[in-house]
Amino acid sequence: MNYNTHNTLLYVEDLSVVYGDKTVIKDVNFVEKDVVREGNVTGQVIAFVGRSGRGKSTLFRAMTGLIKPTTGKVLIADTTTASENDAKEVNEGDIGFVDQKYTLFRNKTVYEALLFALRKKEMTKEEKHTTIMSYLTDWGLAQAKDQYPCELSGGQRQRTAVIEQILCSGHYMVLDEPFSGLDVGNIEDVKKAFNLITSSHEFNTIIYSTHDIELAVELADSIYVIGYPTIEGKKADYGTIVKHIDMKELNLAWKDFGLDHIEVVKQIKATMLNS
Repeated sequence: MNYNTHNTLLYVEDLSVVYGDKTVIKDVNFVEKDVVREGNVTGQVIAFVGRSGRGKSTLFRAMTGLIKPTTGKVLIADTTTASENDAKEVNEGDIGFVDQKYTLFRNKTVYEALLFALRKKEMTKEEKHTTIMSYLTDWGLAQAKDQYPCELSGGQRQRTAVIEQILCSGHYMVLDEPFSGLDVGNIEDVKKAFNLITSSHEFNTIIYSTHDIELAVELADSIYVIGYPTIEGKKADYGTIVKHIDMKELNLAWKDFGLDHIEVVKQIKATMLNS
């Protein structure tokens, strides 16, 4: 599968988060570039897996600017400038963050919530309406536009939360355990949502965590395992990246799940057990 990588979209260097005397994550370094395939719009799908308590949620909060890292920095491409190489440090709101609860305004309908998400965009009322209706139609929510969160299914709430973050944040989206507790039908809805996001712009980058290793291997083109590293024969008590699997290099990205993918699942599980 031919692909090229262009400008850097996400750059994380020497990231650590310390609470009091407890180091939660340390020495987190990775770079993700814009993946370009001829004839396709190819956004990035990046999965983080690891055992519970290894710092995935803390890493996500630091990456999205919700907490300030103790050391290190997170840079994303500055898509507001003409230059391909401009980068900026992440501030809260630059990267959309959808938590496991799909938190929505209880007193706003789906349409009102999305209109609120566009409040800082320089668009006319008509442009905002067209944009919202386009998303609602593409995401199968047009019938639910006047409903409140309490009237929505779990899948509808999640899709609304994702669109809300896309509209107010731009190209970057972090989802904490988006598949947790969903039934088969809703899991398929999330997969379709991923596809809608990545096929609508080259820079669109989904970063998500999951306990379902098969779903990570099936959907992601880049996978990071967060765990406790072994240093001089002893297991450390902080989380860091202990393995990176580039599904593109393995020629397994954008392909149907098969026997080669199952081998990667086994590798990841073995790494997680030891970390």
